[in-house]
Amino acid sequence: MMRFTHLLFAIAIGCGAAASNSHTLPVVRFANAPPATIVDDRRDVPRPPARRITMMNYYGYMSLFERRVTYASELHLKRRALGTNSLDEVPDSTWFTNRSGLTPAQVRTGPVTEDNPEQHVPWTIVSTKFGGTELGFIIKDARGVKFVLKFDDLDHPEIETGVDVVVDRLLWASGYNVPEDQISYIRPDQLILAPDAVTKDSDGHAMDKLRQQDVDKVLALIPHEPDGRIRGSTSRWIEGTGIGAHPTEGVRKDDPNDLIPHERRRDLRGMFAMYSWVDNVDVWPGNFLDSWIVDPGNPKRHYVKHFALDFGRGLGAMAAKEHDLSRSHVYRFDFGTAFANLYTIGIEKYEWETRPQVQIRGVASTFTAAGFDPGQWHSDQVYMPFYEMDRYDGFWGAKIVARFTRDQIRAAVEAGRYSDPLAVQYITDTLVARQRKLVAYWYNQVSPLDRFAIGSQLCFDDLAITQGYVAAGTPTHYAISVFDKQGRAIAAPGVLAAALDGHTCMQAEKLGSDPDAYTIFQITTVRPDFQGTTYVHVARDYGGALRVVGIWRV
Repeated sequence: MMRFTHLLFAIAIGCGAAASNSHTLPVVRFANAPPATIVDDRRDVPRPPARRITMMNYYGYMSLFERRVTYASELHLKRRALGTNSLDEVPDSTWFTNRSGLTPAQVRTGPVTEDNPEQHVPWTIVSTKFGGTELGFIIKDARGVKFVLKFDDLDHPEIETGVDVVVDRLLWASGYNVPEDQISYIRPDQLILAPDAVTKDSDGHAMDKLRQQDVDKVLALIPHEPDGRIRGSTSRWIEGTGIGAHPTEGVRKDDPNDLIPHERRRDLRGMFAMYSWVDNVDVWPGNFLDSWIVDPGNPKRHYVKHFALDFGRGLGAMAAKEHDLSRSHVYRFDFGTAFANLYTIGIEKYEWETRPQVQIRGVASTFTAAGFDPGQWHSDQVYMPFYEMDRYDGFWGAKIVARFTRDQIRAAVEAGRYSDPLAVQYITDTLVARQRKLVAYWYNQVSPLDRFAIGSQLCFDDLAITQGYVAAGTPTHYAISVFDKQGRAIAAPGVLAAALDGHTCMQAEKLGSDPDAYTIFQITTVRPDFQGTTYVHVARDYGGALRVVGIWRV
């Protein structure tokens, strides 16, 4: 495995906002080497790092009030994300795995590696579940495999369970580590209470003996199918030793593989795009888990793997269940809104107060594409990687969201096992509409040029054109300048019209005079409503062939 640590940023340190004209180049230069595709963060950690416990109310106060005030007083400079390679992409790691080219069937299956536990009954209830507010239990199926079992409430049948699985599939296909969540059906008489079953508090500590009447009370609060079965989402217990959530800032000091401050990680900052797409507003440490695991290929090696989990409040479910139309539009406490309401005595009306409502079984009434603003979406609480994210992170995330085909999205929705076909159709249509809005927004914040390749010509795709986000007939051209490694112009500036299909090539005749012909192509995308620049760094490899060694967007 290649170790890259801060390959790009060690040489870019001190580089402020890059100039976007042809006379001053960003100071960043790249090593003449292939881009890192995997990070060596699986080095042995002999003992599990300390378990972190996050108290929900305290975290809410810190994130919504105290940290926002102290952050403002610290006069932060905007800092680009770390954890990227020379092509501005995220290598595989214990946090993220690049997944592309998935079939709809693979998306439907997602991370699941085991049979559905409904095929292995009866289930034994070990304890009540802990963390979160959903009704549920910790159970073991007839094989002895452990699961978290969560239910819908009577007022929202199929919503949280379906959302949990659908979002799980989409985040897994995007590249994140998630639990093996499935929809399962079981008869109540197939739930058996273990003799030593207990109730647990929010931190997982045993409290009292769990009795059958306690189980019956829970079952009375959940929907039952016409044939008497009950529906739940079953989440296979995450492997290894759970050590709590990652810090939202800084690193785990007792994990030697954890080197990049979490608020600077591209994979966490760029997650904003995926979470806004699926409206997963419930973002706080309790919905992340780090686990100290045994390496599958080497039982003598251990390391920490990072998971996102508990997605049942996505797809509008949080706003619908809490009867709060402001969810996803502002934080749970928003200074601006609070002062505005104080000033206007609550008379001022907000756009979200008139957001449309839908009435389909299994669909949160507030899940729509109308009113979705990708640049203004808010999680419920302040999650620092999202607070620090910038347009480059948003663009990276949008490229991943854009990869999903309608068939893949529908396959993820089908995994929710909705009883009403209208739910599958509606959620698919809404996700596609939100996808279009999100990608169009972020493709207009950064020059959307990608997939660079060089031989005798330098070729690239304008993603906004190739993916249909620029209206047919919209004039687009590229202003091109060429420089050597020292930043000296080596060719007269030129203008190149965009190819109709978005795949444009230009001659690469003038190259730098360094032994490896290091050359910088400045390509400025110009449209009637947009202008942005990308710097493409190329050099000859040891065999004499040209290759792209770095990309820098401004």
